[in-house]
Amino acid sequence: MTVHLSRNDQQMLDGHFGPGCQMAMRIVVRLAEACGVTELMDVTQAHIDGCGLLSESSLLFAETLAGKGAKVSIPTTLSMGPLDLQNWRKFNIDSSFAQKAIRQGRAYESMGCIPTWTCAPYQSYLTPRFGQQIAWGESNAVVYANSVLGARTNRYADFHDICAAITGRVPRCGLHLHENRKGQVLFQITDIPAEAMQGDDFYSALGYLIGVRTLNQIPIIVGMSAGVTGDNLKALGAAAASSGSVMLFHAVGITPEAATLDQACHGDKPRQVIEVTPQDIQRARSELSTAAKTEHLDAVILGCPHFSFDEFRQLAECIRTSQAEHIAPETRFIVKTSRTSYSLIQHNKMLDLFEGFGVEITLDTCVFHTPLLGPGTKVIMTNSGKCAYYAPGELGVRVAFGSMRQCVDSAVRGCV
Repeated sequence: MTVHLSRNDQQMLDGHFGPGCQMAMRIVVRLAEACGVTELMDVTQAHIDGCGLLSESSLLFAETLAGKGAKVSIPTTLSMGPLDLQNWRKFNIDSSFAQKAIRQGRAYESMGCIPTWTCAPYQSYLTPRFGQQIAWGESNAVVYANSVLGARTNRYADFHDICAAITGRVPRCGLHLHENRKGQVLFQITDIPAEAMQGDDFYSALGYLIGVRTLNQIPIIVGMSAGVTGDNLKALGAAAASSGSVMLFHAVGITPEAATLDQACHGDKPRQVIEVTPQDIQRARSELSTAAKTEHLDAVILGCPHFSFDEFRQLAECIRTSQAEHIAPETRFIVKTSRTSYSLIQHNKMLDLFEGFGVEITLDTCVFHTPLLGPGTKVIMTNSGKCAYYAPGELGVRVAFGSMRQCVDSAVRGCV
């Protein structure tokens, strides 16, 4: 299959803009061929997930591109990396791992990427606008951009994301095209009162359920509370993208392409209708928990995706109302966040409260990509559906899933 190239595409492929750009363009064209796509299209922004995982091959790839003189041609942000670049010594990270992670970060920055170092770029810097064609990696970022912001992106794999950023070109296919954004499976929330939908854990459980039942189709949600927040939608999308392959959801009356059910379905009827009852949500919560009640709790993990400033305010309230001075001595309380959110809590004078309570705040990274947890960690607790879904396989731990308030209470007691 022949991919039709513009004059500029051909010049990139022929090396007119240097060997780094040529290497990137070869990969973009090869991906189009593999997907059976004959046309490329412009994107005007990128978010790189390939910077997150540290391996010999990922380091070699980044340094090879940078060494060939590659530069991004569109505004490009970086997802979380494999290291808290400012505080890694405090977390006892092995220096050889740290030095490789620093080299990898420098390679991406040398190509012109913006060092945002967050998996929630939509809450940080350069938020895309409705209808904007972008090339984003990181599954939760992709589903939020498509669903909540109404931007247009496929889920760009590690290493292809930076190639799209360098060339400004991607295969013309998938969710870049309006006709492929039609809702297909309708989730009807039934008999769940609005107050029950105010809990932060509700949206992670709902997202997990939707991902499991939808797989790679596009879900539509009817009956969600009008008071839903951006953080709620973040939690929902992250869980749905983890338990399934959801890249876009429509919440009728809430998300921008779903003012009505008819608009979400592009005038058609949904292929399937699934009721979501309180029993379904409770079952989802149970499936996300593999740890038993009263088990010793080694660590609480919050901030997957990265904690926002509003989530820090919620955490502060949970700590104050717990009436406890400190977490249990053998339990860690780790919160992952971006530099933007961290700067805000510094200025808001919440930092003393968190540090006094025993909260460890880490920037730029994620427990799945950096060795924050010791080998003795057996049981963790989280309010994140994404973290709860991945942790047993990625970290070899048992997981207790609950609300932020339950996480605080359990940390104080030292057990689930």
